[in-house]
Amino acid sequence: MYKVLLVDDEPFITEGLSDAIDWSAFGLEVVGSAEDGEEALERLRELPVDLLITDISMPIMTGLELIRKARELQPQLKVIILSGFNEFNYLKEGMRLGIENYLLKPINFGELEATLTDTVRKLEADKPEKPLGEDEIGILRDNVMTRWVNGRIALPELTERTTLLDIDLSKPYVALAIIRFRPEQSATGYGPDDCVADLLTEETDRLTFVPFRNDEDELVAVCCINGDEQNQAKVTEALERVADKWETRQLGPQIALGGIMSTADAPASYIQARKAQQFFLVRQDRHLLDYTDISAETAALPSGLFEWEAYAKSILAKDKDELAEVIDRDFAAIRMAESLHPIRARGAAIELMILMKIEVDKLGRTDAAEVFQSALDQAVTAATLEGVEKAVRTAAFFTADSFSGEDMSPVIKQALRYIHEHYTEALTLKSLGLQFHIHPNYLGQLFHKQTGDTFTDYLNKFRIDKAKELLADSRLKVNEIARQVGYWETGYFYKQFKKHVGMVPGDFKELL
Repeated sequence: MYKVLLVDDEPFITEGLSDAIDWSAFGLEVVGSAEDGEEALERLRELPVDLLITDISMPIMTGLELIRKARELQPQLKVIILSGFNEFNYLKEGMRLGIENYLLKPINFGELEATLTDTVRKLEADKPEKPLGEDEIGILRDNVMTRWVNGRIALPELTERTTLLDIDLSKPYVALAIIRFRPEQSATGYGPDDCVADLLTEETDRLTFVPFRNDEDELVAVCCINGDEQNQAKVTEALERVADKWETRQLGPQIALGGIMSTADAPASYIQARKAQQFFLVRQDRHLLDYTDISAETAALPSGLFEWEAYAKSILAKDKDELAEVIDRDFAAIRMAESLHPIRARGAAIELMILMKIEVDKLGRTDAAEVFQSALDQAVTAATLEGVEKAVRTAAFFTADSFSGEDMSPVIKQALRYIHEHYTEALTLKSLGLQFHIHPNYLGQLFHKQTGDTFTDYLNKFRIDKAKELLADSRLKVNEIARQVGYWETGYFYKQFKKHVGMVPGDFKELL
């Protein structure tokens, strides 16, 4: 936002200008006002200002004198003159001082808004280009890569962004690896940067790595491969060598590897890596899990058993009776298939429960990890098929309850409570994410899914409702009410009030 200072010896003029213009729509913010030139100069010594709008005829110091002295303090200052007199000498001197326009009172707001548009255009043109810093480039890189592996970016945009950010995805094949660091590992002093450095030492002409951080703030490595699918072995060998380095540090992160795909099908490999990652719940002794190996272990089940679509249909319909029938049917079929090895059945049941956990994780339930860990432990250690069936039933019913709509995510409940109690403060998804230990991007998605509003829309609606209460019950000025409900830019408050109420605050107050 560019900063604006309003100066006029008649306060109703500056108040009227402040209230009548949607300054934020022009990229402007009124940061103060003054009633004479001397007061204005004091404000200019304290505040960086981009645009000065001043009356020309004032006591103590005229507007022309103010402009001359203001330019000594801030040489790049843009100026718009207001005057009740259409006098050529004033206009001539103003032009010599380099003003944007000379507007007569009463002010023609159409002309003023056109002048503001031109002035902002000049301010933009004068602004030196600021090169992107390393942090900004890193954020852009993470965003582009995350959108790519989730299938949320079109090819033309991907090509443009990867070229801009110098990301090389030219090799014909990729395999995605998700690398999760255990909480205890912070004590070893070995973190994501060390991991990236180790990965880069494994690069060859046939194998390169593109690391980034996803929405959950996990480290992801895109393993880019030349040649045919036989190079899958080269990927696992390289990751295993890195894993060996971690094992010498006693505590190592967990690597979940998706299958090798054409580069265009990278999202499919990412989905497989996400599934493989969940299997660490039952294979905690492993450092590297390859989805290709996991899927091979569960591929021998008869057709129609433990099919996710059948379970998902009952879960999303919140029909526990139907869900129980599906579980009974599958385990009855397993008992009748005498040639089916029980270990195969247990492996397939575990994979089904993993898929349930992935869906529940999207809802942000804080108790999900404990429930699924208990159910998976029960399945792994079960001595009979009945024990495995009981574990599947526990996981399935918990998943159905999670989708019942009756239980909002505890994280979102806490976030809503925090908003209601702290709406006057500067709130962002990032600050709430830090408060509740959840990645801001994921919090935003979860908030929208469970409330139907984006975080910003919900916060603005709540603040505007509070502003309406204050307008009805207090004699505070509009800018004071704006600040009391969390808006420090009055223009932005006006814009949001009109958006949600359909009129500006003054008109709303007159209706009360």
